[in-house]
Amino acid sequence: MASITCNIVSPEGELFSGEVEQLTAEGGEGEIAITPRHAPLLTSLKPGPVKLTLEGGGEEVFFASGGFLEVQPGEITLLTDVAERADGIDEAAAERAKELAERELEDQKSDLDYTLAAAQLAEAAARLKALQKLRKK
Repeated sequence: MASITCNIVSPEGELFSGEVEQLTAEGGEGEIAITPRHAPLLTSLKPGPVKLTLEGGGEEVFFASGGFLEVQPGEITLLTDVAERADGIDEAAAERAKELAERELEDQKSDLDYTLAAAQLAEAAARLKALQKLRKK
């Protein structure tokens, strides 16, 4: 099968660079899958798992905190503030972060507190979803 170069980049540096047959992620309007010869595209990403189907059929799953996905002829670039390999996620820490955010949502004192807690909850839930996707492969 054909492949396309994929780069996953965060402020800490490049997390992945290689040839993939497909990238699947949570786009701003829903799940998106990119394959070779995809039309040029620039879209926002929601926090969630990013699944790469590598050349030869292997898979890698990452967590991205959101960001942007750019598709150009022959290349995909995913830019995100936070990215990590799903197999490196501490499940217990993600569960604790989710529980803490849920408690903060219940104990809201201002609109700002609510917004921050909702964002933290979304990120923790997305980390756990990345772990679940990794386990399904």
